[in-house]
Amino acid sequence: MFQKTILNNGMTIVSSEMPHTRSVSIAVYIGVGSRYESEEQAGISHFVEHMLFKGTQARPTAKEISDAIEGVGGVLNGGTDRELTVYWCKVARPHLALAADLLADMILRSSFDPVEIEKERKVVVEEINMVFDSPHQLVDVIIDEVVWPNQALGRDVAGRKETVSSFSRETVLDYLHAHYGPRNTVVSVAGNIAHDEVVDLIDKAFRGWPLNAPTAFPPVEDGQMEPRLRVEQRKIEQAHVCLAVRGLSSLHPSRFTLDLLNVILGEGMGSRLFLELREKQGLAYDVHSYVSHFLDSGAAVVYAGVDPKRIDATISGIIEQLSRLKDGVLEEEIVRAKEFSKGRMLLRMEDTRSVASWLGGQELLTGRILTVDEVVAIIDAVNPDDLRRMAQQIYTTDKLNMAVVGPFKSQKRFAGLLRFGRH
Repeated sequence: MFQKTILNNGMTIVSSEMPHTRSVSIAVYIGVGSRYESEEQAGISHFVEHMLFKGTQARPTAKEISDAIEGVGGVLNGGTDRELTVYWCKVARPHLALAADLLADMILRSSFDPVEIEKERKVVVEEINMVFDSPHQLVDVIIDEVVWPNQALGRDVAGRKETVSSFSRETVLDYLHAHYGPRNTVVSVAGNIAHDEVVDLIDKAFRGWPLNAPTAFPPVEDGQMEPRLRVEQRKIEQAHVCLAVRGLSSLHPSRFTLDLLNVILGEGMGSRLFLELREKQGLAYDVHSYVSHFLDSGAAVVYAGVDPKRIDATISGIIEQLSRLKDGVLEEEIVRAKEFSKGRMLLRMEDTRSVASWLGGQELLTGRILTVDEVVAIIDAVNPDDLRRMAQQIYTTDKLNMAVVGPFKSQKRFAGLLRFGRH
């Protein structure tokens, strides 16, 4: 499925040759994200990512950067997460050299013009403001703070207005130089191109990148002994609620079991949450669940947007569905969840960007790339006892967390709901 080469400077290159495609995707993964930030640096990884799109020595403006790729019909973007930052291009096959040159130019030779820094600072503050004005997004931010209080993993990747407003050009450049370097980078390419050609292209594009010494983030802290709850009062027509427990890390051998349990619980229109809370009880238009995996932690989260008058019934209904998972799942549910998971994964593998993401993300974070066939075999091997044990392990009252955004003055009314019954 892929080939891998480590250059003399420590940069890792992985590629997958897809002869049937006309596009090529290239993704540059940097091993830094919001987990690496101190309280005072909150949001700086995200800010650096924004600034790399604002101009280089060869392409002095953001327009010249975007025109370089859009002018050939390609797509250019980036993203910052907790444990990595990625910059990617998807172009027609003849334009791969342009894409590689542009990404290297952005990462190695961005200008960080003081005027652009001040303008982008305002843009990021508006991005933060947007989240605070979007209750369905805000509740996602708050539940992370509840699950991982007083630590970087629980902070919003965009940071806080106060910290973003305080970054100087020197501070931003110091952070970039400390964390961006070839030994902290994986370049992933997928499309109709041979691996040797990829290696030659990337080696030339990124030649001369100064070496750095990658740093580690502080380990996650966990001392939860009782349920935790936070309510954010807002005068809005719909209440938004998240229920969460700590999940599994991206290195945990049972993480795919939890993923499968999550599909049964709240992914798709055949999931338990959708059928019970939406179709049967009519409590919510949007109700779903998701899991997050990090290198030393994780979360399993349920979200629902409901009429404030029915939030108690919704919370109780969600907890009831979580409790029922501990009693086991039906064979037909397992078959559906497995085919759902495998089908979605296999469909993604037809797209060059998805393949590049599959390779690069795994290589950077875990140092091992599982093939699609390996993951299919792992999913097929999960049995009902595995799923029941997983539910019993993670869904316990003392590890339950909840965040609510809505027209509620006090959180006392919700405290009594945060418990599992006979389990």
